[in-house]
Amino acid sequence: MGTALTLTAIQAATTEAHRAFQGVTDGQNADYIPVLAKVDPSRFGIVVMLADGKAAEAGDTRSLFAIESISKVFTLARALDTVGADGVRQKIGDNPTGESFSSVHALVVHGGKPLNPFVNAGAIATVSLLAADSAAHRWEQILGTQRAFAGRDLEVMDEVYRSESATNQHNRALAWLLDSAHTLYSDPTEATDVYTRQCSVGITTWDLAVMGATLAAGGINPVTRQRAIRAEHVPRILAEMTMSGLYDNTGTWQYEVGLPGKSGVGGGILAVVPGRLAIATFSPPLDRFGNSVRGQLASRQLSAVLGLNLFAT
Repeated sequence: MGTALTLTAIQAATTEAHRAFQGVTDGQNADYIPVLAKVDPSRFGIVVMLADGKAAEAGDTRSLFAIESISKVFTLARALDTVGADGVRQKIGDNPTGESFSSVHALVVHGGKPLNPFVNAGAIATVSLLAADSAAHRWEQILGTQRAFAGRDLEVMDEVYRSESATNQHNRALAWLLDSAHTLYSDPTEATDVYTRQCSVGITTWDLAVMGATLAAGGINPVTRQRAIRAEHVPRILAEMTMSGLYDNTGTWQYEVGLPGKSGVGGGILAVVPGRLAIATFSPPLDRFGNSVRGQLASRQLSAVLGLNLFAT
């Protein structure tokens, strides 16, 4: 690592990253989910939280946005704790597909196996892996895990859930394709609905930083001091974030930022420096891959200024 990771240095870098990119107007909100298209595109927040809970922040860090695909990280955590790493690897997989995150073709050519838990088919299959005797039980496990990572009571944003439920026909099709290949482990309609709910949970940039710092701290929430996931599973989650975390632009992210990361079309991005800290950003306008434009710029600058790139010598 380059610059000493003092809180003073981190706050200065965070403030400067927010100032530098606040005026960027590139990208547009996700318009295929109508409620997300209406979010104020000027919103922009950054939080950098150390593994001990100390944090620096700038901008809009305390208002809610939809967690969206970042939720896949925490459902994977629950599945790893429930069925184990071998069970997840055997039934879901652990490699990039080389295709779009919502690809049907990737499922067909791989015999119905999703290949990783961060593509939509893999995320729906991961939801189905959880041992549950009802949809409510399955949902309680997922929401409980998100709350354990955030250290507070999170809730579904009802308007987001309704909007996504009305437009999730493609995900429903993926679930039925998985079911036809015997690679879905619960009712397809139930799995898709619970997956839609998990993506509709409201978080703040601060919440996201706490969730990331929990991973940075080996699974212990730095705010509550409670364990959210067994330590042996954290490296597996970070590996998946490294390989498949930013949709079809993951390679560029690793080339430029060099950190495990996960984005969501709600505008959030989470990056983790194992053992040290997490970077959480929120800004709704997205690039063509579905990743926040300002979030990527800010993360890249923070990684460079603070010397965080894991591939740097």
